[in-house]
Amino acid sequence: MRKESAVEALGQQSLLMPARIKAALAANDRLKLSLTMLQAAAAHASDREAPVADWAPDMRQAGLRDATWLRELVSTAYFDDHTLVLPKIAPLAELLQTDLTLMARPVCDGGAPVDAELQQRRDEWLARLGTLAEREGLDGDGLRALTHGDRRGGDSLHLLVMDLHRRLNALSAQIATENIDGAHAWQIKPEDRPLIQAFMRGIARTAPLKFSHPGLDTAVTRDHSRLLIQNDIGTNDVHVLVIEVEHGRIALTYSDLHAGRFDFFRRMLADIGFEWTVSAPRVSSELNAGKPYQLGRAELRTRGVRAQCDALERMASRIVFVIDWNRARRRLQIFIDKAGARDLLWQAAREEWGHMAWLLAGGEELVYSAMRAAGADVFRVGDRLDAVLGREAARDYLAALLRTSSQALLAHQPVNQVADEARLLLAQLLARRTIELDLIAEHAAWCHALAQALGDALDGAGDAAALSARAKDWERRADRLLTEARQRAERQPR
Repeated sequence: MRKESAVEALGQQSLLMPARIKAALAANDRLKLSLTMLQAAAAHASDREAPVADWAPDMRQAGLRDATWLRELVSTAYFDDHTLVLPKIAPLAELLQTDLTLMARPVCDGGAPVDAELQQRRDEWLARLGTLAEREGLDGDGLRALTHGDRRGGDSLHLLVMDLHRRLNALSAQIATENIDGAHAWQIKPEDRPLIQAFMRGIARTAPLKFSHPGLDTAVTRDHSRLLIQNDIGTNDVHVLVIEVEHGRIALTYSDLHAGRFDFFRRMLADIGFEWTVSAPRVSSELNAGKPYQLGRAELRTRGVRAQCDALERMASRIVFVIDWNRARRRLQIFIDKAGARDLLWQAAREEWGHMAWLLAGGEELVYSAMRAAGADVFRVGDRLDAVLGREAARDYLAALLRTSSQALLAHQPVNQVADEARLLLAQLLARRTIELDLIAEHAAWCHALAQALGDALDGAGDAAALSARAKDWERRADRLLTEARQRAERQPR
């Protein structure tokens, strides 16, 4: 699944052509590398003593880092009489089919004038590749039909790839995109520029908080009366945001595979004034590997271009805070409860610290290191931060650490300096806060309440039975505090 499929599923066809061309050019690189490695497999099978080249850099550059079977295709191929036997021929045929489909799509499947000849050649080769998976290998004619580049020798998959590449380059030139403050825009009107610039101001204001993480690429085009803006957010296939801007109205469609992160983004935009309509979780065979994902639409009515620009800027400034949100939430929940972790991420977004700096600086290891530095008389192995400090103190410490990490990395300070700050912050917190005294103070409060109730009962004020029942409850609470204090004393001698 790729981003352009998600945009297509959200129903915005006008945004697809540049994304499809980009995907097609990437498929071109993979096809050419696959065919080159097929030729290398034949050469190695002819001379088993020859060393096998290191294909890892080429595979990484073509986006085939994880296709380890492709390296095995080269090293395990052998000749049986005149047949090149390829133990990995089935995944090779599937890869060639997939990439040929992607590469031919902008030329053969609408969105541009369809080339009937290329379409026919594509269909013929897809059929031939479908039968290839059922074989054990290739004879000489079959190998040549895939790889030769001589037009006098008839058609080949290699020649088709070359012809498709030529057409893709021509299409790229026809879609004359321009860069408007970082947004890739095409077919827009002059009155669209202030809206695009406002959106990109919001992106630019908070984009540094993602640091080196990919994401926030923006594409803009016009579809009749609507200005369409797409932001890819991060790298996840189904994590896509498409915005429609019309006179007096901003609407958006947002999809996310994490329900918690979806609710977080919905809350941020509701604060701006967007009203949401949320669908039940959806399932699509082409999205998120067939797993359910969240989908919602939001709308904001505006008066005047200035109000639209303001809303677009504010909305865009929020997008960065959903990048890696779920990873940050899981890391924070090591030290504080689920609700506390979400509150921290909400505060980090509202204050514009973000959470990426904390993750990049070490995340949970920053906290563990600070806990170890505090000493065994404060923290023991397995202790939770909130169990030792209390929920509020733990939350305050983590908030300070999120803020400090962001400030330090934005100022290009070294990561080890952030670790020093984490230890210093915890030491300062421990110096001014003694949880044991808090337990004593709370215990004293229950004792005072008991004494007050007894005084009221002796004066004849109130229902004696009700006062007695309340006093028993207070006594149980005081006993629990005493038990907690005893357990802390056993674990922490101080």
